Amino acid sequence: MPRRSDALDNLPSAATAALSRLGADLALARKRRKQSLRNWALRLNVSVPTLVKLEKGDPAVSAGVYATALWMIQRHEALAALAEPRQDLAALENEVQAASRRGARKVGHV
Repeated sequence: MPRRSDALDNLPSAATAALSRLGADLALARKRRKQSLRNWALRLNVSVPTLVKLEKGDPAVSAGVYATALWMIQRHEALAALAEPRQDLAALENEVQAASRRGARKVGHV
């Protein structure tokens, strides 16, 4: 049996909470569609125990399985937008600071 990754054991609590919420939301979506665990597991091409882990937000379930579950409820586009560069505020701040430094150097050389 493969050794569990240290990355999974050291997830930030905010990431763990987000996965738990995602799993619970996916479980609710399945139930609202009146689909059994077995049926959804078959559609996801996973075992029922893996689907149960997904619905609990287990980080060991592959991102591909989460992505397929989102596709099944027609929410895969939301996944594509998660790391959209325009929403990366830390990178934007770095770019603004770099531009400000370049601007200050140019003003000093005028």
